[in-house]
Amino acid sequence: MTMNTAVASDFRPAERIESLGVSEILAIGARAAELRASGRDIISLGAGEPDFDTPDHIKQAAWDAMQRGETKYTALTGTAALRTAIAGKFARENGLSYSASEIIACTGAKQVIYNAMMASLNPGDEVIIPTPYWVTYSDIVELCGGIPVLVPCAAEQGFRLSATQLREAITPRTRWLMLNSPSNPSGAAYAAEHLRPLLDVLLEEPHVWLMVDDMYEHIVYDGFRHVTPVAIEPRLKERTLTINGVSKAYAMTGWRLGYAGGPVPLIKAMTVIQSQSTSAANTISQAATIAALEGPQDFLAERAEAFRARRDLVVDALNAIPGLACRSPEGAFYAFAECGGVMGRQTPDGTRLDTDRAFCAWLMETADVAVVPGTAFGLPGHFRVSYATDTETLKTAMARIAAACATLSDPA
Repeated sequence: MTMNTAVASDFRPAERIESLGVSEILAIGARAAELRASGRDIISLGAGEPDFDTPDHIKQAAWDAMQRGETKYTALTGTAALRTAIAGKFARENGLSYSASEIIACTGAKQVIYNAMMASLNPGDEVIIPTPYWVTYSDIVELCGGIPVLVPCAAEQGFRLSATQLREAITPRTRWLMLNSPSNPSGAAYAAEHLRPLLDVLLEEPHVWLMVDDMYEHIVYDGFRHVTPVAIEPRLKERTLTINGVSKAYAMTGWRLGYAGGPVPLIKAMTVIQSQSTSAANTISQAATIAALEGPQDFLAERAEAFRARRDLVVDALNAIPGLACRSPEGAFYAFAECGGVMGRQTPDGTRLDTDRAFCAWLMETADVAVVPGTAFGLPGHFRVSYATDTETLKTAMARIAAACATLSDPA
């Protein structure tokens, strides 16, 4: 009897992902979990996830939907009721008017971005991304055949893109400008006076579309007033995609529901992509999102105030550590601190910390605090701290970072 022996072959990944990897944020989280499992008391300040629970009325709406048997497929872009709720939110909170045909609901805002890029980019098209930026932006652009054009925006300019920088970055191949306000990772936000010059540039460049990520709009501080670009310049509406979701403000990260308003041709193209990937978003999450958008909103301000107190604690503590400096963010729940003052310094075992990645790795391995290097967000020499956790944990983490930095010395 002859036996057939299968010959194993090496897996060959698609060329489109050769330059990409798993998010560095997730990799750092995995390392922190590994150390925690070994018995270490690791404090992880890497994840961008609120520690608050999803409000009860939202969970109840999901349960009620299940009890009514609303567990079947829905329209690709979301139920009529959900799109009505989204349109109502845009009108009520942002001064934007969208019809149902101009709205799409997806499995998280990340899928909204992916759908839009996949539906609009041809190989070699360029996307302008101010840095520091959420790591997923550039990876999605590359995955869809585009070229990320990263424009560094330093702390001295409030981590905000200037009109001059935008004008210089635009080429005939530019397809999109991406704006995130308040920003992940810097917490920087664009007020109307910051947006106006950028929008004037876009009016001069009709081939450039605008992608707006407003995910953190409800988490702002010190009287800052969030405004979305199309509310300032309605003439850009027909080439703007305004993205939002329920993950951050409503503490619904695991529900995976993002949405967007945009021109009908773009929404139709995005729907084609969605039809061949996930189909419609989770039915139960759609019902929960209706409750989030149409139900009580008073807790949003209460949670934002809690985040503000944590921001002040973290920013003050970081600025008190020699070698570190941290701008106070206008929103979100991240502090983006400079660590250039400790670069080149030496740890007690003689290791020289030459990069932000080396500094962050050292903090985790020796101080039991996990943070994310600025290099991951396109701006080296910094690190991101998520303060979406309780005050006592943040106090302990800041004390550990301070104690660790106090052990550094100048090389002999």
